[in-house]
Amino acid sequence: MARLPRLVIPQQPHHIVQFGVDRQAIFRDNDDFLHFLGWLREAAKLYKVAIHAYVLMPDHLHLLATPSDAQGLARTMQWVGRHYVPYFNRKYGRAGTLWQGRFKATVIDAENYLTTCTRYIELNPVRAGIAANPGDYAWSSYAHHVGAKSDPLVTDHPVFWALGNTPFEREAAYKYLTEQALTPQELQELKEATRKGWVLGSEPFKAQLETQLDRQVRPGKRGRPTKRLPDSQSSP
Repeated sequence: MARLPRLVIPQQPHHIVQFGVDRQAIFRDNDDFLHFLGWLREAAKLYKVAIHAYVLMPDHLHLLATPSDAQGLARTMQWVGRHYVPYFNRKYGRAGTLWQGRFKATVIDAENYLTTCTRYIELNPVRAGIAANPGDYAWSSYAHHVGAKSDPLVTDHPVFWALGNTPFEREAAYKYLTEQALTPQELQELKEATRKGWVLGSEPFKAQLETQLDRQVRPGKRGRPTKRLPDSQSSP
């Protein structure tokens, strides 16, 4: 079956994942991280994409971003790639693509899943065993969200602002949330939705999108569909 076109909805947050080809390193030193973040900031501004959270891992990256139009995400990632890949190849004496296919993007139901997705992204170094705490890892938006430093790349989402009436309240509330481990079900939902490109949200949210977009945004039910009986055989 042909792959559905990537679903991008303007003004809706998306979880984006991009892997290095064959899971090879795409960041090898601090300058690599800094160059990528600088170009990402320029591209996001150019194409009007709000970055709410991010983590740059050695062999892949995660973003939580809201585009202002249907083309913003793709244009942002392409623009960054056109700058970063030649820089990386020149520096390390390599040629060819750096990415493992096209990036993955999953529409997020902000009201129900935005903080869960933000925590999933920023806790990635802890799950990978390369940091004991999210604050120990320099290349994520965690420090911004807990008030340790201001990050010019990050645009806070209204859901984050709703965590408290003051910056201190919001930061403390978010820090508390990150100290609560994601459940196995939450991890599975996030991974499955991202891997397959399905919407991550409540059932009413998904149903609304399917009606609005006239396309499937979630896995179909298993098994054969129920056959409709002819009128003459239907129960009264």
